[in-house]
Amino acid sequence: MAEDIPRSERPDDPRRGTPFYRHGDVFHARAQELEREEFMRGEARGRLAVALDVLTDALVLVGQHGVYCASERNPALPKMDLQAVLAGIGGAKELVASALGKLTEEAEAGRGQR
Repeated sequence: MAEDIPRSERPDDPRRGTPFYRHGDVFHARAQELEREEFMRGEARGRLAVALDVLTDALVLVGQHGVYCASERNPALPKMDLQAVLAGIGGAKELVASALGKLTEEAEAGRGQR
């Protein structure tokens, strides 16, 4: 019977209720959001939209952490490692947003040719 329950929903699973994803867990943790976005935008665009939300959440969390881990050289900035993480997540968001926009443009162009 326990095999029928997804691992992340079992009471003995240490990951239960944590924001950390393992391979494939994001599909379960964000199932409702994925379903809504995939329904509205299609599978690829919906998943990219949810990926943007996940990256935004990560950006906010790292940004909040940066408030408490200020650089010793410039206290107005987070430490260098956090700056690198923030830049990486910000760059990933730009790439995902760009891909989402390109897919949307292609879809609209395809509808215009019909």
